[in-house]
Amino acid sequence: MTTASAWDVLEGVNLPEGYRVEITDGRIIMTPQGENQWEVILSASTQIKKQLSGKGRILSDVMIDFPSTLFGYAPDMAVIAPGAERNSRRRFEWHDVEAVLEVVSPSGETNDYVKKVKAYAECGIPVHVVIDPAEGFSTVYSAPSRTGAYREAERVPFGNDLFLPLGERTLVLETGDFPVEPPTPGAAAG
Repeated sequence: MTTASAWDVLEGVNLPEGYRVEITDGRIIMTPQGENQWEVILSASTQIKKQLSGKGRILSDVMIDFPSTLFGYAPDMAVIAPGAERNSRRRFEWHDVEAVLEVVSPSGETNDYVKKVKAYAECGIPVHVVIDPAEGFSTVYSAPSRTGAYREAERVPFGNDLFLPLGERTLVLETGDFPVEPPTPGAAAG
């Protein structure tokens, strides 16, 4: 990459353990990971790793260089293409990513449903999945447009399989064991 990475601002900074760190619109955002998020990530990443069979890799919460100094994302899960190589910063770049899966946290809805969808589409990430334990649904976005939108979106309830088309192969995620968030106390019934 010829432009500086958004991650460069964190060089030499000691970050607290147990927090997820990302950069959105040039702001550093730190959030703790919830138990349900972790359960979904563990289930999905284990399934993906088995299906990849050495043809690509799955990463979780690992910095990826995107073509912007305002966005530094470490996706909940990123499927890296077979044969991808790290850059001089020892990180993979956006064009190495075949799919991104994000698990919505209560404090990150706008980021997950708006900003990340736009950023990943602009970068041409072929498949972006938003998994929402509060709603009990996943949304599979595909056919990215450089204008910051995906032309296709399929909403899939937990319990149904997710189909992730990755070039010549399709990954299938079983969602039956994905936990659903209990309703927030005092929240109006849907």
